[in-house]
Amino acid sequence: MSKPLALKMAPKTLKDVIGQRHLIGKDKILTNLVKNKKLFSMILYGKPGIGKTSIANALVNELDVHYRFLNATTNNKKDFDTVIEEAKMYGELVLIMDEIHRLNKDKQDLLLPVMESGLITLIGMTTSNPYHSINPAIRSRCQLFELKELETKDIIEGLKKAIKHPDLAEIKCDNKTLEYIAKISSNDLRYAYNLLEIAYYSTDDKIVTIDKIKSINSRPVFFADKNGDGHYDVLSGLQKSIRGSDVDASLHYLARLVMEGDLESIYRRLSVIAYEDIGLANPAIGPRLDSAINASERIGLPEARIPLGTIVTEMALSPKSNTAHIAFDEALNDIEKGNGGTIPKHLKNDSSNTEYKYPHNYPGAYVKQQYLPDKLKDKKYYHPKDIGYEKTIKEIYDKIEKIKDSN
Repeated sequence: MSKPLALKMAPKTLKDVIGQRHLIGKDKILTNLVKNKKLFSMILYGKPGIGKTSIANALVNELDVHYRFLNATTNNKKDFDTVIEEAKMYGELVLIMDEIHRLNKDKQDLLLPVMESGLITLIGMTTSNPYHSINPAIRSRCQLFELKELETKDIIEGLKKAIKHPDLAEIKCDNKTLEYIAKISSNDLRYAYNLLEIAYYSTDDKIVTIDKIKSINSRPVFFADKNGDGHYDVLSGLQKSIRGSDVDASLHYLARLVMEGDLESIYRRLSVIAYEDIGLANPAIGPRLDSAINASERIGLPEARIPLGTIVTEMALSPKSNTAHIAFDEALNDIEKGNGGTIPKHLKNDSSNTEYKYPHNYPGAYVKQQYLPDKLKDKKYYHPKDIGYEKTIKEIYDKIEKIKDSN
């Protein structure tokens, strides 16, 4: 069986690479490395289908160096030993490694000394953030290059090249159809190539139309790696949009998460937002969110989108306050630094204690007495905001503080 079109369209040189203009082009770093015939160990990271493998292959092709391709997950220790022996035979070798974030300790121990000596130059590829997922010893020996998402115009450029390929010699496909393919590919060039090829071979007349594409896949494809950074980027976008009171952006990111079908992640993140970002400005949001989550669980998808959309709209438009959790974090910080101190004697669990003043025996259920340890007795953790429900709490807080400050 012949190779898929996506592989046949793989660039032979950096000039053939689609997009990544921050790395490739006049006076750009990768182009200059090829120009100067010099290669360093590097890690290429970014979403699927944006050119990591293409760039790696283009680099070794243009530099005409010995190279081998391994996968950190599927290739075993023996495969790595073989590559190292081959590197010794040639004097040097470029190792292109996919899924480098899954490299285990045994394989790392093999690679580190040969990378250090320059025997092997590593080109690692990953969809994960290398600052979080790759062993620091490997990472410190590599230059890190982030590949940017392709734009729609980049996908269209690739598709226009594809329809000129000999395999698709008889294809008839207008610009509107190419634009539609680019739009639903969610900036994944590999997916766009695959969709075009399937559409071509699923016709009798080799005419590829928008209707033909819709009959194959009318649902937009987007990066939804639940164990990787793409997924958490969307969750982060949701939280920051709600925090910033942008209801439209909040609903957009919620829609992307609902499309993934990962309701558990939505529930967990919204619960954090309710208490971290909205907090005392609207304390009723917590129970209201719980009700929305319960309703979503009972009815399931696709109807779960209705209570979720409602509560996210409310959360985005709600007044915001982070004072309570910031105050508690400051208290935790004091404890971690050892700034605890001795609990005042009148607060200790001692039945013979006669110094403790029982607040309920005093007007307003408040009496002035020291509660914090001596070394922290004047510490102020909580600084209320004059917003939403917290405005009411602030009035009570200010009243208590006046009593504390009085003689």
